[in-house]
Amino acid sequence: MKKLVAYITASYPNSNFTIDLALNLKEAGVDYIELGIPFSDPVADGPTIQEANLRALNKGFKIKNLFEISSKIAPHINTLWMGYFNPFYHKGIELFIEEAKKSKVKGFIIPDLPYEEAIVYKPLIEENNLCLIDFVAPTDSKARVQKILKDAKEFIYMVAYAGITGSSKSEDLKELIKSVKEVSTTPLFIGFGVNEKNAKEKAKGVDGVIVGSEFIKTLIDDSLSHKEKIRKISTTAKNIKEKINS
Repeated sequence: MKKLVAYITASYPNSNFTIDLALNLKEAGVDYIELGIPFSDPVADGPTIQEANLRALNKGFKIKNLFEISSKIAPHINTLWMGYFNPFYHKGIELFIEEAKKSKVKGFIIPDLPYEEAIVYKPLIEENNLCLIDFVAPTDSKARVQKILKDAKEFIYMVAYAGITGSSKSEDLKELIKSVKEVSTTPLFIGFGVNEKNAKEKAKGVDGVIVGSEFIKTLIDDSLSHKEKIRKISTTAKNIKEKINS
C-alpha cells in the first residue's frame, strides 16, 4: 500500500490543535506526520506554508512547543521534524537528537542542508537510531543520485520539480525514478505540488506522496472553526490515501 505523509505546521493555531489534528490524521489513514518547525525564512516553501509559519511565530511559537507537541503525537504515529537548519544549528543538533529520542520522533527533514553538509551530522543522528531524510531532485545527475542514496533510511524525499512547495509545475520524473530504484530499495515518496486532484497521477511509480500546502490552505482559512479545519483536512487526507491506492 502506498503511504501518505502529511505536513502540518507545529503550534498553529495552537499546540492542542496540532495534537488533535495529528491524531485525527492518523485515523484518516496518514502514515507519517511531517511536523513543520515555524521559521522566518522557509526558502523551499511557497506562500501558503510561509503564511502558516509567520502566523505561528507571531503567536509566540518556541522550540519547546515542538517538543511538547511531539511527546503527545509521536508515540501514536510516525513523526518527523521538518525544519530549516538554522534552529538545529543555533540550538544544537544534540538537543534535537535528545528530545527526539525522548518523544519517539523518528528523525529529521532539513531541506536546506545539502548532502555535502548533511554527511557531517548524519553519523551522529544515525548512531542514535534516528534518520535524516535524503532528498533527490530532477536536477540531480545519475551519479549524484547514487552518491546521495547509498545509505538512505526510512524514505527518500523526491522533489517533483525545481522550485517551491505548492506550485502546479510538473516535470517528467521517469528517469529520476528509474535512477533511484536502481540504487536503493528504500521507499521513494514524492513531494512538492501534490494535492487531492493530482495525487493519483503523482503516485505512479513511487511508494508514497508527501502533501503539505493542500492541508495548510485549510489550516489558515479563518472562515473555519477549529473543528471544521480538522474535519476538512482529515477528509482531504482520507481521499488522497484512497486515490493513491486505487
